[in-house]
Amino acid sequence: MPDTLLDDVAELLHRAAAEAVLPLFRRLDDADVAEKGPGDLVTVADRRAEELIGAGLRRLRPGSVVVGEEAVAQDPGLLRHLRGTGDVWVVDPVDGTANFAAGRRPFVLMVALLTEGEPVAGWVLDPLAETLGVGRVGEGALLAGRPVRTGDRVPPLGELRGTAMTRFLPPAARRAAEAGGRRIGELLAGQHCAGREYLDLLAGDQQFLLFWHTLPWDHAPGVLLVREAGGVARRFDGGEYHPAEEGDGLLVAANERVWAEVHEALLTT
Repeated sequence: MPDTLLDDVAELLHRAAAEAVLPLFRRLDDADVAEKGPGDLVTVADRRAEELIGAGLRRLRPGSVVVGEEAVAQDPGLLRHLRGTGDVWVVDPVDGTANFAAGRRPFVLMVALLTEGEPVAGWVLDPLAETLGVGRVGEGALLAGRPVRTGDRVPPLGELRGTAMTRFLPPAARRAAEAGGRRIGELLAGQHCAGREYLDLLAGDQQFLLFWHTLPWDHAPGVLLVREAGGVARRFDGGEYHPAEEGDGLLVAANERVWAEVHEALLTT
């Protein structure tokens, strides 16, 4: 029997978007939106989508564990499973909730699969743009059904384009990054949706992404896709990113040389 996991999870995300997310886009009441913390929103769509996705993933892999953003908000102890054995799903039911709650795009649905503690597959779906990125370790990445590579091209620093979430950096690092950013062609402030940033890097619209906060559901799926497409994702100190490891700071780039150029420009004082 052929392994249809990539297609099965993609179909599940499409169904969750169609049944739990898109029907509520621009139709939320005040009672449908709450704060988990200051500025950290959750909507009924997040919760419904996580329930639907989680149930579907457990059916696909009986005995697997689901670590969803909304479930972790209620029980942070679930994060221990990221270092566990067996199959563990990391789920972001609506990445870009603030956009979604405000009736703006983009927002995406994301899933990553960890097996024996290691990321092995990832999915990122932008339901409004009808763009899907999928990937599996050792098998490459697909964007909109086509194999995608980030490429070896290294534009001059003054032509590089990428997102840097400098507002979240510690003050000294923020000042250094903003000063260095003046040497870069276009330093974007971000779309408030990490998953969409990863899709844009895969599509070649950006050459790098810089984040401070690195919650596993925000980055595990996209990092896997970028790496399978030939890109690089490392902590600011050069260590490889892993969703189970706590820490701040992540620089993602189309290739090794772009990573080095951007790291020197934005993170080297």
